[in-house]
Amino acid sequence: MESKIDIHDCDYKKLLPYKKEEKSRKLLWVDISHFSELWQFLICTCVVFIFFIPYGYLQESIFAIKGFKPFGWYLTLVQFLNYSIFGLIENQFSQTKRRIPWILYLLLGLILLGSMGFSNASLGYLNYPTQVIFKCCKLIPVMIGGILIQKKLYTIIDGIAASCMCAGLILFTLADNKVSPDFNFLGVFLISCALFCDALIGNLQEKMMKKHSASNAEIVLYSYFIGFVYLLLALLMTGELREGTEFCIQNPVTYVYIFWFSVSGFFGVQAVLALIRTCGALVAVTVTTCRKAITIVISFLLFSKPFTLQYVWAGLLIVLGIYLNVLGKTNNFDLKIFLENSSNIFRTIRKRRRSPMIV
Repeated sequence: MESKIDIHDCDYKKLLPYKKEEKSRKLLWVDISHFSELWQFLICTCVVFIFFIPYGYLQESIFAIKGFKPFGWYLTLVQFLNYSIFGLIENQFSQTKRRIPWILYLLLGLILLGSMGFSNASLGYLNYPTQVIFKCCKLIPVMIGGILIQKKLYTIIDGIAASCMCAGLILFTLADNKVSPDFNFLGVFLISCALFCDALIGNLQEKMMKKHSASNAEIVLYSYFIGFVYLLLALLMTGELREGTEFCIQNPVTYVYIFWFSVSGFFGVQAVLALIRTCGALVAVTVTTCRKAITIVISFLLFSKPFTLQYVWAGLLIVLGIYLNVLGKTNNFDLKIFLENSSNIFRTIRKRRRSPMIV
């Protein structure tokens, strides 16, 4: 009987840190773990929209500056530098220690650099709507990455939701692409490379956070700093570092745009990481993909783009995709509650069976 009690105590001690870590969920340094999972999803989604909508506008504004298009990689360098500085400041206040091994950060930094660097560079060859057409297709690669990296099994509803979101957003941007086409095969290659990296980055971040219980501050600091070092060495060899710096010094408003672009992106990344920790990579990508639709609407309003009925049908497809995704998430949530309640019932039965023996 003593051995049974010792084993039971040992199992409890092993489970205690896990439960503590799972309950600790922060969004921009605010603990949201006391909310239900649905409210955590809604709060994270709202914050993603608040910061990433200005992010899209500022990105388009930067490349609208005459002569800046060849410096997409330089934009990524300054952006990564700002992210590293913000992450360092955050780590000084939170005093978090590194938990993920360096070798994994070397890989994560490289993939993150590819995701953001190729995406920024593609805007030098493609117009903004064309780039969004390709970026909207990353829902399905993320699902494939989840199956290959994390061995996940997605439901049919998840697949249909992803397909509706992709089709709707592609149709949503095709109209503008017909009005002002700016097609270049090099740009297609660059954005395709960014899509490949996007399929890996969310799933890798989710797997690393779960396995090593790493904080958002740690991941942002080390992954972006390593990506900054990679890109700094590359631009020093190509000479683009000097050319980009000279251009921005001659046009100082560019640095102002890049700073606010980095600020909105940094807080947006924090919200996305919190969303990944709460709901998973697929839900996070679904939300960020939906955000692009609103960004495009704002782009139409600010840049006087024409309106056609094609946007209405595309918007209905996007709404259908969101509904199916929420429906699939609700079903999974109910299943978890059912399993938890069943587990509690079995534990209660076992305790009642053991209690006479222990007494």
